[in-house]
Amino acid sequence: MKTQKKTLVFVGLAVAWLLSVAAAYAKSERHYESGVLLQMDSVACGMDENSGKSFVGEMIGTDSSHKKQHELLCQEYLLQSESVIYRIRPRDEKHPVLLPVGEKAQFRIDKDKMILRSEDGDDKERVYSVVSMTPRQTRSEQAAK
Repeated sequence: MKTQKKTLVFVGLAVAWLLSVAAAYAKSERHYESGVLLQMDSVACGMDENSGKSFVGEMIGTDSSHKKQHELLCQEYLLQSESVIYRIRPRDEKHPVLLPVGEKAQFRIDKDKMILRSEDGDDKERVYSVVSMTPRQTRSEQAAK
């Protein structure tokens, strides 16, 4: 009786261990798609406003109401995959990294963001927002035109 219980416990532990290893492997495996960075554009993405008030002006109550405004520009890339052309922008607007245009990149979609790593760069994963997606025409569609 005791040996059957020990065997049953051992088998149960072995099955639990196998399931946890399989779950960890499935979770860590990330499927990347390949694409080519076609171009980079600078696009308007907001306004920066700098008031002309100084600390002294605030203290004594002078009203210098002139404000300096200038348009903020963000990097926007075209990434061409096998079937879709993505227009993407970096989520880290304060420290954007220039990507090598004309080079290959690996990417995956994770929830509402694109995780991208450049093959010729430092191979770090960076987070991008997808602005738009356009399906690519197949060769048969191009020949029909």
